[in-house]
Amino acid sequence: MHLTRFEINPQRRDARALLASPQRLHAAVLAAFPSSRPESDEGRILWRLDEGQHDHLLYVVSPLEPDLNHLAESVGRPTYGWLTKDYGPFLDKLAAGDRWAFRLRGNPVHNGPSADRNSRGKRLPHVTAAQQTEWFLQRAQRSGFSVADGTAEAPDLVLRDRRTLRFDRRGRAVTLSTALFEGTLVVRDPAALRAALVSGIGPAKGYGCGLLTLAAPR
Repeated sequence: MHLTRFEINPQRRDARALLASPQRLHAAVLAAFPSSRPESDEGRILWRLDEGQHDHLLYVVSPLEPDLNHLAESVGRPTYGWLTKDYGPFLDKLAAGDRWAFRLRGNPVHNGPSADRNSRGKRLPHVTAAQQTEWFLQRAQRSGFSVADGTAEAPDLVLRDRRTLRFDRRGRAVTLSTALFEGTLVVRDPAALRAALVSGIGPAKGYGCGLLTLAAPR
């Protein structure tokens, strides 16, 4: 697996057009890989856009190493390409009890009622902060980690940048409710956490959701 960081210059005209649509970003990320790429049981292609004041950082996790020349020429910076690292050594060293700072843009949803007891109901967004937080805590448990205690024994979890995205996908309107989750986690099940890091958490992975990243705790 590979972890890639690419800087997008939002001042460029092509960059502004790209950033306006998760569908365009999705297509741009996929264009970094061969169209005939083999299926891999190691993980899938995940991406997330972190928006800054002057630069936007695009993170990609992928089984194959990406070629982002097409983005570097149109939306990047002339003197900086991108940085790709082998993700394997980091994944291999994860151990129970480790503490890491984390970030995840998620698409918190639940299944609504269905008239057919044998099928799931329509996928509906969680709209309140409390619902979205509970969604994340449930996914954390399944993904091999817990949220560390912060001040006053409250979970070290921050929910911000809650937004509703609306864009066109092949002539069909798409609406996504997303939220950014940040804080400190404690590894409980290293194997489950490795799976979450390379396969993603929650739905809408093609649109920049589901990529969990870790960093040294502050």
